[in-house]
Amino acid sequence: MAERVAGVRLAPYTTLGLGGPAGAFAEAGSAEEIVELVAAADRAGEPVLVLGGGSNLVVSDDGFDGLVVRVASRGIEADGDRLTVQAGEDWDALAARAVAEGRSGIECLAGIPGQVGSTPIQNVGAYGQDVSQTIAGVRVYDRKNGDVTELSAHECRFAYRHSVFKEEPGRYVVLAVTYELPAVGGLSGPVAYRELAVRLGVALGERVPVARAREAVLELRRGKGMVLDAADPDSRSAGSFFTNALLSAAEAAGLERRAPGFPRFDMPDGSVKVPAAWLIENAGFPKGYRRGAARISTKHTLALTNPELSATTADLLALAREVRDGVRERFGVTLVNEPVMVGVRL
Repeated sequence: MAERVAGVRLAPYTTLGLGGPAGAFAEAGSAEEIVELVAAADRAGEPVLVLGGGSNLVVSDDGFDGLVVRVASRGIEADGDRLTVQAGEDWDALAARAVAEGRSGIECLAGIPGQVGSTPIQNVGAYGQDVSQTIAGVRVYDRKNGDVTELSAHECRFAYRHSVFKEEPGRYVVLAVTYELPAVGGLSGPVAYRELAVRLGVALGERVPVARAREAVLELRRGKGMVLDAADPDSRSAGSFFTNALLSAAEAAGLERRAPGFPRFDMPDGSVKVPAAWLIENAGFPKGYRRGAARISTKHTLALTNPELSATTADLLALAREVRDGVRERFGVTLVNEPVMVGVRL
């Protein structure tokens, strides 16, 4: 079994640079080690935190009083259009490999920090693509039943930034993900996001070479501080801190009375999606808005940052609560945090 070390600070393992010590810390280099560590902790009644790239995580200043299992499993198996990828593989490296091989399906998810194992949990998405569009199955350790099993895409119950992994938090540990990534003449999927289409100079629904789509996405993300860069203080974030608001028809009508002509996207199920960035900016929180050592990114209103690596988790949450409460007071809409909270609540 992997060695356990006490008192390891978690801040260096998160993109926000926040988080206190772990009760115990172990790095798992294979799926078997992940299962072994988690199962042993469960038998002992010890709390477990499975840690990937730390890019979607807000950890308490007090740390985590239990075992932190850092996923470091590696390996990619190709079978035609399918790639089965171990949870510890770097996500952006996988996206780059897929593009290099002319595979379509995740080219618009370039530059997203973190590991493969995290992608189905949040149903990671950007620029018109979600991983649910390409995931064929997820191999998991089911802590409730004590066995390793495969979940189909249907069993994952994917929705906007949602999955069965969020419905039953802590039950499943992702070990590997299988993606269906066909090579369609080296072309991307239909461009489905207006900002990206404008950058590419094409109409919505058109296809472009996958490498061209990837580079355009990276350019857009860099402009928003959403690509990890040691020289860019705005990249010291957990990405988008709030999800876009999904409103019922009645809620959307209420918002229309408060903010006539607000930007909206009508969803197939009758709900209305409203950009969280628009709500934040129009509630009086501009780019660069600061509360103590934590601030809103100077490039993108959705990112809350720790620019000088001097903030605490308490500082960041104080800013997040101020933004959430300000939006609710101005528009009657309650924003929901996107990152996973460990030992804290918004």
